[in-house]
Amino acid sequence: MRKNIVAGNWKMNTTVPEGVKLAKEVNDAVAAAKDLKCEVVIGVPFTHLTAVKAVIDINKVGLAAENCAAKDKGAYTGEVSAAMVASTGANYVILGHSERREYFNETPEMLKEKVDLALANGLKVIFCCGESLELRENGTYKEYIKSEIEGSLFHLSADQFANIVIAYEPIWAIGTGKTATSDQAEEVHAVIRGLVADKYGKQVADDTTILYGGSCKPANAPELFSKPDIDGGLIGGASLKADSFMGIVTAF
Repeated sequence: MRKNIVAGNWKMNTTVPEGVKLAKEVNDAVAAAKDLKCEVVIGVPFTHLTAVKAVIDINKVGLAAENCAAKDKGAYTGEVSAAMVASTGANYVILGHSERREYFNETPEMLKEKVDLALANGLKVIFCCGESLELRENGTYKEYIKSEIEGSLFHLSADQFANIVIAYEPIWAIGTGKTATSDQAEEVHAVIRGLVADKYGKQVADDTTILYGGSCKPANAPELFSKPDIDGGLIGGASLKADSFMGIVTAF
């Protein structure tokens, strides 16, 4: 049985004290909630990992870094390795976000290296994929998403792939206020699950969690999460306030 997951992605927001306060609020809300139907994860800046880990119950709230380096260690000033992330007590890392691909020129081959290092250090990976408005409109978005997944994930064994969560993020719906319809999101989620089935078989595909990552809010989460192939969300802006984030968490 695959997990339902709602993961926050704070991006470059909050100072450490602000982040600790928000993490405490989320942790307390999760602890007080009855019969949650999903796992909760918060993705925080590197600077926050240790301080946030100290104020959450890691058994109830997972902790993710927002990136890691494509190198194990060495003279790479400013980079943060997967081993460093794991040493903070984090148990997830978000890789391949569209902002990383666009602003920092991350390629499928680079992300393949990051995935390998993350898994080698015991981290679960939330792997992002998705298309631009141009690709959506010219009809090549399915092929593009396939190339992102194949290029960075399909060298893994089935056992390794069990530690991968895929997040579909239509780039045209991130921070724009636009949201893919539930049918549009479900279509792509089903395509992704089909790609995994073709590579690893139906059982692995059925066990793979696929999240929606495009302007998901408390108002539209119930409809999105009702779709058979949408297993939760990777939440940006709405994760920066505990009440809106929990409104999504409780949407299942």
